[in-house]
Amino acid sequence: MSNSTINKMLLPQQVEDILKSKDVEVIIPNSKQELFELALGGKENKTWDVIYDVNGKSIREAYVVKCKNGIVANFDDLSMRRRDPNSMVIADDLPTDKPTYHERFGESFDTTRKETFQWLRDQKKLIALPFYSGNEDIDIGYPSLAIIPANAAFFAAALGDLQGFVPANSIPNRFKPKAVIYVAPPFRHTKYDGKQIVVHRRSFDLHEVFSYNLYPGPSAKKGVYSILLDIGEQENWITLHASTVKIVTPYELSLTIMHEGASGGGKSEMTEQFHRQEDGRLLLGKNILTDAETLINITDTSELYPVTDDMALAHPSLQNDSNKLVVADAEYSWFLRVDHIKQYGTDPEIEKSCISPKEPLVFLNMDAVPDSTCLIWEHIEDSPGKPCPNPRVIIPRKLKKNIVEGAVEVDVRSFGVRTPPTTKDNPNYGIIGMFHILPPALAWLWRLVAPRGFANPSIIDNTKGMKSEGVGSYWPFATGKRVDQANLLLRQIQHTLSTRYILIPNQYIGAYKVGFAGQWATREYLSRRGGAKFSRDLLSPARCPILGYTMNSVKIDGNVIPKSLLQVNHQVSVGEAAYDEGAKILTNFFKEELQHFHVEGLDELGKQIINTCLNDGSVEDYYNLIPKL
Repeated sequence: MSNSTINKMLLPQQVEDILKSKDVEVIIPNSKQELFELALGGKENKTWDVIYDVNGKSIREAYVVKCKNGIVANFDDLSMRRRDPNSMVIADDLPTDKPTYHERFGESFDTTRKETFQWLRDQKKLIALPFYSGNEDIDIGYPSLAIIPANAAFFAAALGDLQGFVPANSIPNRFKPKAVIYVAPPFRHTKYDGKQIVVHRRSFDLHEVFSYNLYPGPSAKKGVYSILLDIGEQENWITLHASTVKIVTPYELSLTIMHEGASGGGKSEMTEQFHRQEDGRLLLGKNILTDAETLINITDTSELYPVTDDMALAHPSLQNDSNKLVVADAEYSWFLRVDHIKQYGTDPEIEKSCISPKEPLVFLNMDAVPDSTCLIWEHIEDSPGKPCPNPRVIIPRKLKKNIVEGAVEVDVRSFGVRTPPTTKDNPNYGIIGMFHILPPALAWLWRLVAPRGFANPSIIDNTKGMKSEGVGSYWPFATGKRVDQANLLLRQIQHTLSTRYILIPNQYIGAYKVGFAGQWATREYLSRRGGAKFSRDLLSPARCPILGYTMNSVKIDGNVIPKSLLQVNHQVSVGEAAYDEGAKILTNFFKEELQHFHVEGLDELGKQIINTCLNDGSVEDYYNLIPKL
């Protein structure tokens, strides 16, 4: 690539030094096809090994296979197949609650930063990938750049699909990156004991991300999320961790639900049609003790119009006078986890999109051979008989059915949490009914705590018990202060009081294994009745106050939902004593996590809400703090 293209950009000095190094060939791709050919080391290749010299030893970081429907990237190191929640470190002096580089490694990052730049200058070929963090189509895009060794071009292809990229012949004059991602895989071996490490170095005009591993989750995906959160913190807005879907019922009613929650909380699933049994019915739940099944028959399902999958821009320029939250997608493509697809016919829409795509796709953690069709139910095995729990495919938005472009008003904000099985003999926090109505103050608390939940498939986590992903469920990706994000979330809720709030569990409701069926049924129910605004006679305060209100009864297309699935203490397999044990686990967890927010700078209303929880307040106490249902 000639310097004339590089000269069109206004680059930081350290980036210009890398890209203009006389011994480096810099490739700025013009097309997706070019990126895919680079990912295989050339158009004639069908396989490619991503190998680096580490202290005289060759180490294969990844291997790439060409399939009929795209490229498949896999990792020999099992720890590279999922995002490590401890991968982020901060290497600057700006305010942060995250581990700093000096705290974790006992030294300044300056030396490693310089060594990283030198390593990149020493490469024979580099890919420079210009892109926009956010959504340039609605003028909420921030110029960004990634610098990637060319032999790891599959990473560039993944990033180029996730965020879109600016072709070399379309780079605007004076393109000035507000963020730069540097990719240098060998450093995880020479500096970080083989671990996933992503270093963030912020300043007021540039956010640098140093990715020392090739799994795109913590850098190409969540690293860009971190960039947007950092910019939003400076400008007083949030990129929410949420899927969004507009639902149109058979009766032509419409409802837009935004579903938030920690990884594995059901965001992608909210935009999927529910998975029917062979006879067409929906298996709502199966009792793990008695094998009794609860099935419902919904003949005519609603049409789904997806808006966002994981990152929802709630930019001030989008808001209007409706008093509802307004969001738009922050991504060009969706990073879909398909661990639930274990055989043909599980999710026909996604399967069709992946088997015969209109353009080649990037697959991760899939078992594939050259010239085959990558099948998304054939997951790579972590060990014999144990499939990787985090198989992924990157699907461009434009390939999704009924995709909604632009911004939408949100009628209902739901929050998902993975819940464990709960019985009399094994009390736990799986006491959440099919859905609960939350007063806004409680909705805020749930976002502060954001339980990671039971059996999370998306991340590496060897710890036991409940864990928190924190403010808004996006805290693992934020680089600043908890209190600043907490205040932003609270003010957002105060300014959008016409949007309603619910809580939805997945995996288990008490003794019933439900998977994601409960949230699919909830979606159908709320859309048919026009939203989540309920008169008080339809609701009862939950036995556990932080669960808000429960429904007294629910009927969907003539199907009466058993009360035991709405109010778990009514399950014979659970009962009130086990329910109360689970409520104690949940409440104590909230009280422990909320201590992080007892700090200077929290809004006064936030202090009142937190104190209500610490003092075992009632549902009505929460309602009265922000009185809107």
